[in-house]
Amino acid sequence: MIALAPICPELSIIIPTLYEGDHILNLLDHLTTLAEDIPYEVIVVDGDPKGSTLQYLPTEVHGILAHLGRGSQMNAGARLAQAPVLLFLHADARLPQHAFTQIQTALKLAPAGAFDLEINSSRLTLQWMSRIASWRSRLTRIPYGDQAIFIERATFIALGGFPNIPIMEDVVLMQKLKQHKIPICILGDRVLVSARRWEQEGILACTLRNWTILGLYYLGVKPHQLHKWYRPSPNPKQEGN
Repeated sequence: MIALAPICPELSIIIPTLYEGDHILNLLDHLTTLAEDIPYEVIVVDGDPKGSTLQYLPTEVHGILAHLGRGSQMNAGARLAQAPVLLFLHADARLPQHAFTQIQTALKLAPAGAFDLEINSSRLTLQWMSRIASWRSRLTRIPYGDQAIFIERATFIALGGFPNIPIMEDVVLMQKLKQHKIPICILGDRVLVSARRWEQEGILACTLRNWTILGLYYLGVKPHQLHKWYRPSPNPKQEGN
């Protein structure tokens, strides 16, 4: 059962999607199990011009189209958000129990944050990658988008939102927070993310590609150039956004 969108939500959950029709209802049902007494709204932003994911949404969930790209999609969702807190959630992610309450508690300490990461796989290699990703984000204070970034809407607006780039938008936003000396709270509970990209592309190939793109970004290569090596599959049966 999907909760009705409240008139005055305390949390706006923004979900960028691409070809997620087979999975979106499961995610929406998952969110209802976390709500407790916290009113929230969901805004699904489809990067497919045909709105292939939107047709699966119940009427109480906001669904809009936006230019393909997580940054532009999430900005579009943020512009419609009514709550003082924004949660940017990937469609293949599942939040830990009591996540909404944890977010509210964390925002008393810092205006932005994220969760630790766990890749949904029994493979030891991916389990270690999960731990390394969590350690890295704590060390650098730059969590990635698949860690379910949350932020006060006022802070998000003051920083100009996500940059209009096709990749690395999450890193740039976190860098802005650091540059302005705005603290980031990283919660110890883990957001569970799908292993589908690693399974489809191969663990070694996917990992090396990701590390190479990140390294080139820090060396000054422009995100539009990097995006050529990290594009979502055009086949809706293979990949989501």
